Amino acid sequence: MFKKILVPLDGSELSELALKYAEEMAATLDSEVELVYVCVPAEKGYRHMHELYIQKMAEQVRNHIKAYHPGEAGLLVPVKTAVLDGDPAAEIISYADRNNISVIVMVSHGRSGIVPWSMGSTASRVVQRTTKPVLLIRANAPGVEAGKGEIFSKILVPLDGSEDGEAALQHVKELTSKLESEVTLLQLVIPGQHVHTVGGLDYVIFPEPELEHLVDEARQYLENVSQKLADTKATIRCEVKTGNPAQGIIKYADDINARLVALSTHGRSGIRRWISGSVAYKVLQAGNTHILLVRAPEVKE
Repeated sequence: MFKKILVPLDGSELSELALKYAEEMAATLDSEVELVYVCVPAEKGYRHMHELYIQKMAEQVRNHIKAYHPGEAGLLVPVKTAVLDGDPAAEIISYADRNNISVIVMVSHGRSGIVPWSMGSTASRVVQRTTKPVLLIRANAPGVEAGKGEIFSKILVPLDGSEDGEAALQHVKELTSKLESEVTLLQLVIPGQHVHTVGGLDYVIFPEPELEHLVDEARQYLENVSQKLADTKATIRCEVKTGNPAQGIIKYADDINARLVALSTHGRSGIRRWISGSVAYKVLQAGNTHILLVRAPEVKE
């Protein structure tokens, strides 16, 4: 699942924040790394400079990965480079598809500095359109400068009780098969529902016995799911909370100081629309934690 890691770079220090996470994954999971730079039309005259830059970054990545393997000076580190031309988001997505990339690792802010996610950055466009898993590093997240292994040391996995909702779980399993981590499985139970009444649409809270039953079901579900990680290096916790799913995920991630939220997303509505209005979109917009997004398989109707 992490055989080939793609890191798009744009020449900024912000985009390069993604490198150390890709390096650690590559060294631990024996993954290949591919670095790409996309030349927009206005930069074509400087293409040779971008080629030198991406080659320099590749050599740096090779050296850092080798440092994870003391005594193995002859270790061959597979790091490839490419300089592309065109629209950055479109070229990154196309390259990932053509080259069978396993995961895209990128930073949510790039060349133009710190800008709101909703303003249509390259990262947001890639996330919305790609079918590939994306490890999104938030440039302003607490602990972004943390040391070796920090991003994978505490992972929060929100689940909704569905098979689609477990899409990210296999990726977490692969990570924790090699890396020690505290993994928290979280389910948010919605405490009520909207019902049509004479006065319009009202929100009705479930009776206490019904809510307790839903919480018990959620807890049992998480206990069952936790068995899928039983043969890994993960320390597993199961937590059930009540409330709004997106708000609950964000708050709980902050409360436990999670380093990574591994979130499954649903793909029934098509590549461009799967994220619209979803819990994943809200967590992307308002969350403070690095996030691994994994799309559930398309369902043919």
